[in-house]
Amino acid sequence: MAYIIAVAGKGGTGKTTLTGLLVDYLTRVGKKPVLVVDADANSNLNEVLGVKVDYTLGDLREKIANADFDTEDPIPASMSKQDYLDAYFGRTLIEEDDYDLIVMGRTQGKGCYCFVNDLLQGRIRKYVDSYRYLIVDNEAGMEHISRGTLPAIDMVILVSDCSRRGIQAAARIQELVNELALKPSAMKLIVNRAPDGVLDPGTAEEIEFQGFDFAGIVPADPLVYAFDCEGKPTIQLPVDSSARIAFEEILSRIIV
Repeated sequence: MAYIIAVAGKGGTGKTTLTGLLVDYLTRVGKKPVLVVDADANSNLNEVLGVKVDYTLGDLREKIANADFDTEDPIPASMSKQDYLDAYFGRTLIEEDDYDLIVMGRTQGKGCYCFVNDLLQGRIRKYVDSYRYLIVDNEAGMEHISRGTLPAIDMVILVSDCSRRGIQAAARIQELVNELALKPSAMKLIVNRAPDGVLDPGTAEEIEFQGFDFAGIVPADPLVYAFDCEGKPTIQLPVDSSARIAFEEILSRIIV
């Protein structure tokens, strides 16, 4: 079974950027193969990684859930929904040299997706056995983890900006993890985009008050912003990028 790391944080903290750099780090230090799951409804991890997505699990979920009403492109009568899932699940898997990517995508319909989610859960668990690490880029609500579509997690990495309110938002996600009884073996906080890599005393005070296991600081890096503006994959940041250097130093301490 893969070692499962869930990355979570409110929107705008740079969570997806750090997830991409985490994947890049694992593959470069030989901790592979890696399965990457973009479980954020606002899916853009593929842009950070520089890969194209044509078909998501959300697309497949819609197809199966609405099969009984699809007259234009129905599932063949000779195929069960399970057989259809087995046949087309591979379309959602983007295979790179050192990692594979699955984009969950969002559900558009209003019907019940419990049956389809159960099918997906079984298929994902089967795939996980082939990987050393599973990295999940989550939205703040941890939707797919909370409803069991994805396996239980070993580590949660909480990403916050450097504001006091950002730390409080991360604390609410930490509370959610505890309420869901996910029981990861480790839960770490990383503060991202700190000016000059330094915390304001008020932010540091809030981190201590909330009882976080604080892993470290990633400084604000103009190269990250420049790459985003130019549409370049973030994982192509140079080795002397201040954000890359700081983040990889943190990962060298917390990743087993």
